[in-house]
Amino acid sequence: MEYRTLGRSGLKVSAITMGTFSFGGEGNFGMVGNQGVKEARRLVDLCIDRGVNLFDCANMYSTGTAEEILGEVLEGRYDDILVTSKARMRIGEGPNDEGVSRWHLIRECERSLKKLRTDHIDIYYMHEWDGLTPVEEKMAALDRLVADGKVRYIGCSNYSGWQVMKSLAAAQAMGTERFVTQQIHYTLEAREAEYELLPLSVDQGLGVLVWSPLAAGLLIGKHRRGAKTPEGTRQAAGWGEPPVRDMGRLWDIVDVLVEIGEGHGVSAAQVALAWLLTRPAVSSLVVGGRTEEQFLDNIGSVELELTAEDLSKLNDVSRLPLIYPYWHQHNFAGPRFSEADRALHGDYPDRFMGGEDSLV
Repeated sequence: MEYRTLGRSGLKVSAITMGTFSFGGEGNFGMVGNQGVKEARRLVDLCIDRGVNLFDCANMYSTGTAEEILGEVLEGRYDDILVTSKARMRIGEGPNDEGVSRWHLIRECERSLKKLRTDHIDIYYMHEWDGLTPVEEKMAALDRLVADGKVRYIGCSNYSGWQVMKSLAAAQAMGTERFVTQQIHYTLEAREAEYELLPLSVDQGLGVLVWSPLAAGLLIGKHRRGAKTPEGTRQAAGWGEPPVRDMGRLWDIVDVLVEIGEGHGVSAAQVALAWLLTRPAVSSLVVGGRTEEQFLDNIGSVELELTAEDLSKLNDVSRLPLIYPYWHQHNFAGPRFSEADRALHGDYPDRFMGGEDSLV
């Protein structure tokens, strides 16, 4: 296993994180999986044996059941294991049962600690943006949780670039704890994060964790152009994430993944994950699964070394257009790009950079 430093913190996290989205299987989560304690323990032990040290959860996964299962499985083993949880999503019917108000965050953190059977959460994520709660209130509440020893590090998930920066600016102005990480959706099929979130992470020193790095299984090579949706998949069960806006492009990407995988003697899934591990600021990939074979295959991606030709093929088939203002910056600002700028622009070597007479 490879271990990477999480942003500007001193924390080392495994390149693969075990996701617990499928623990419990209550409500719509049953479309993904429904592992109970016995099955969860077997999969957690497999991941620990192969060096995974980070386990990702949230208070709303199966309405808290996932935290309860993970807590029972990890109880007594937290000395060497890191655990995350999240708050923000609606968790009840009351007016304060969602959001990032001080009241909600402190209550939900304390509830999560009890379910996880631990005295602290290593990384506590704001699961989604809340435009009604002042960012100062949110950051102050998180600072209090860190000061009280209930949380070690804080992060955000599913924020836009300006929302991350507004939170970081508030923390700096107030002298409170700042986000050290963000958890985002980012795949070969969904590269929108490269416009703002990856450059921001490089510039501000945020470690990136990637959720659903295989696009809910669409990139594993099992789903193919013109074929019937495979039985037993979450798509067959009616799961609607992630949205795919261009199915032809998706199948083109899958074709290249399968081709490269065959050349290396590995799965398309390993190729997709290995590509993500080459991307700027990426610290860890949150992978889930129903079987031991899935986890073993995903963990194997850490050892896969893609060639320059592989990376070029993957980039060519998947990169998104340079939208404004990036096409203009690409044409005129290139000589003064920082490493953060190049987190986006570096993938467009065939586009002219820096000339005053460039045409798009």
